[in-house]
Amino acid sequence: MEVRSYAELTRKDVFTSKGVFAGTVTDVGIDLDKFKIKSLIVDAVRGSFLASLVGDKKGVVIPYAMVQSVGDIIIIRHITPHTVEEEDKPMERAVKY
Repeated sequence: MEVRSYAELTRKDVFTSKGVFAGTVTDVGIDLDKFKIKSLIVDAVRGSFLASLVGDKKGVVIPYAMVQSVGDIIIIRHITPHTVEEEDKPMERAVKY
């Protein structure tokens, strides 16, 4: 995938491959040694899919390897939250001195 300018990425809407709105690109992380884009910095807009995962965070880093397409919008691979099973909490023991 070839991107010719910084302006091609900033202020674009980001959607997942399942068509879910993730947020808006505000900045781009660049590896100057290799002249490659490392990441997109995305604001998780309130009500977006990304906001449901990370809250209304500003500056969520999306690795550029997740980008599938750049055009009028940017499409990234769909992100799935890790399901964490609650562990049984050990009962607190009363300690008498």
